[in-house]
Amino acid sequence: MEQFLADKLLEIGAISLNPNEPFLWASGIKSPIYCDNRLTLGYPTLRKEIANGMAKLIKTHFSDVQLIAGTATAGIPHAAWVSDIMNLPLCYVRSNVKGHGKKNQIEGKYFTGQKAVVIEDLISTGISSIKAALALQEAGVEVLGVVSIFTYELPVADEQFKQVGIPYHSLTTFTTLLDTATTSGNITEQEKQFILKWKENPKTWGE
Repeated sequence: MEQFLADKLLEIGAISLNPNEPFLWASGIKSPIYCDNRLTLGYPTLRKEIANGMAKLIKTHFSDVQLIAGTATAGIPHAAWVSDIMNLPLCYVRSNVKGHGKKNQIEGKYFTGQKAVVIEDLISTGISSIKAALALQEAGVEVLGVVSIFTYELPVADEQFKQVGIPYHSLTTFTTLLDTATTSGNITEQEKQFILKWKENPKTWGE
């Protein structure tokens, strides 16, 4: 699945690699790689593969799950398809409390003590996923873990998840993506090594 998905993400342009003109993330980090998994929504066969892959990961690592929780906004559609496959209830978590109405941060039905898995489109620093997980915990929901399509495999994400005691699993990874991109000719071996240096220290890369 890792190899297959990495190839498909490259094929549809969901993964962009540009060592010479890095992308700027919202966090301020400059990166030679950018992942836009929203593009997968336009490919029904691929998104079904993703949903089935996520459901398999959940069954393998979090078999006692009772609730699927999507992160707003990119995680919501994938969470909906996974909840349908697994025949489980669905909710989604906003990045912040809504400023009107009932001022909810969690939308949908959930119960105290319910065991949830958070669905995210990708893991970079892990902050957004953890924020959603903590909001669920604060509401009395037990978070078993996080499942995503892609992970940048950044050490900071591993540290963040360890600090809160929440495991996470992804369908494909930064390492697999780079290997696939090199094999397919999307990037050269020299460019691959250059991009790998970014992963070591993203905040100072290119300086």
